Amino acid sequence: MRATGYVTVAERKPRAEDYPGAIPENLIAGSVVFTPPKRPVELYDHFQWWSYVAGANWLHPEGPGSDINSRMNHPVVHVAYEDAVSYCKWAGKRLPMEAEFEFASRGGLDRKRYDWGDELRPGGKTMANTFQGHFPDTNTGEDGYKATAPVGSFPANGFGLVDMSGNVWEWTSDWYRPDYYATLAARGEEAVNPKGPSDSFDPSEPGRAKRVHRGGSYLCTDQYCSRYAAGGRGKGEPDTGTNHLGFRAVKEAKATQSIGPGHDKR
Repeated sequence: MRATGYVTVAERKPRAEDYPGAIPENLIAGSVVFTPPKRPVELYDHFQWWSYVAGANWLHPEGPGSDINSRMNHPVVHVAYEDAVSYCKWAGKRLPMEAEFEFASRGGLDRKRYDWGDELRPGGKTMANTFQGHFPDTNTGEDGYKATAPVGSFPANGFGLVDMSGNVWEWTSDWYRPDYYATLAARGEEAVNPKGPSDSFDPSEPGRAKRVHRGGSYLCTDQYCSRYAAGGRGKGEPDTGTNHLGFRAVKEAKATQSIGPGHDKR
């Protein structure tokens, strides 16, 4: 932000042409914040626990009056897809493809339910920042956190990567289609490093393009969304961020060229 003056989507006032039919007074800079109801509710309507909060953004995760001064080692949130892409370009990196993310999250394990094995809490040990209690009204915070946790608060996977499950959802570069991998399988194709579909289709909201989220978040629970499991997928419109959505970047390894015994030029 300091180097380029970049302004995130959540900090910009929405343009009327991008949201035809919207009431002008509703076109206010802000983002979506988890707001637990005061009592148990039916789980058919997620608007019961999500609120659009004016002034919520990466610097003010819960809105005006909140800040990140004590959370500098937490994942950044309220990041829209174009925000993540902009950072990656500036840093000489890119977002991971969905298949890359899953391969990395599994840490060398194959066909296990979770990144660490088949048990959610092996030996009673908490392995990721997820939701405990009754969703969405009561998070008991048994894992030590009711919202985001400092990066690396839980064990790394077999590749030494942390928080590939839980904490915050993470953007990938893939468009969302629920049938993409099934289509590959039906064709009898062996998918090696699949690049994802060329466009997006969500049958629950046709006409609204979405990108894939991976990893689950601190709000995931088997009562509603257990997508901290290794194969779990999420989805979101590119212009939307929330306080449980972030990203991580991929840096391409440079080719190694031998220039003599015991010397590598990288």
